[in-house]
Amino acid sequence: MDINNSVALVTGANRGLGRAFAQSLLERGARKVYATARRPETVDLPGVEVLALDITDPVSVRAAAEAAPDVSLLINNAGISTGTDLVTGSLDAVRHELETNMFGHLGMIREFAPSLARNGGGAIVNVLSAMSWFGGKGANAYHLTKAAAWAMTNGVRLELAEQGTLVTAVHLGLADTDMAAGWPVDKIAPSDLADAALDGVEADSAEVLADQWSRDVKSRLPLAPEEFNAAMDRALTALMTV
Repeated sequence: MDINNSVALVTGANRGLGRAFAQSLLERGARKVYATARRPETVDLPGVEVLALDITDPVSVRAAAEAAPDVSLLINNAGISTGTDLVTGSLDAVRHELETNMFGHLGMIREFAPSLARNGGGAIVNVLSAMSWFGGKGANAYHLTKAAAWAMTNGVRLELAEQGTLVTAVHLGLADTDMAAGWPVDKIAPSDLADAALDGVEADSAEVLADQWSRDVKSRLPLAPEEFNAAMDRALTALMTV
């Protein structure tokens, strides 16, 4: 897919990765960029078309699809992390993360898939995480939602192949955004993540491993669970002591 002259919609475009995606799309010659946010007044990027959107609200999602029927590239970026564990944490918080990080993305895909088909197939980018593949205390709800979103991405890729829609999963470790502000470790710049993801779209890639951390984690998946967990413990310890 050629980004130049495309019409893109980015969720969570008011800051962080979403803003970087919108900026990169403009720089690559996208004809129109819909920048969406729950609070549209917080979008401050010149050159975009701002839309109000709450991806957890089906009425809001449907309204966005009706307002943007010309979309050929959907960037599912919006997400949350509540720092919740699965056994002792708030079940409402777990459900809230699932509603945002998985069902929110799926709802967007379901609403926009017909428009993508009419507009030649286009592409969908789902921003996932290296935590699609591993958990950790204080982040297991996030791990659950990203693992579910990864499975969902793989499923919709198969279902949308017939209409010619590329579905690209983007995995990363940590990006230099507000969500990761409390982690004193190396992080990928939002602009670098957006560029890697859009390069992947232009190369028709089903998966983008945007940084070394995500590449390392995926390379460990063939290990037995106890070996995988031990390797991740060592990697996380090394990361925090750099």
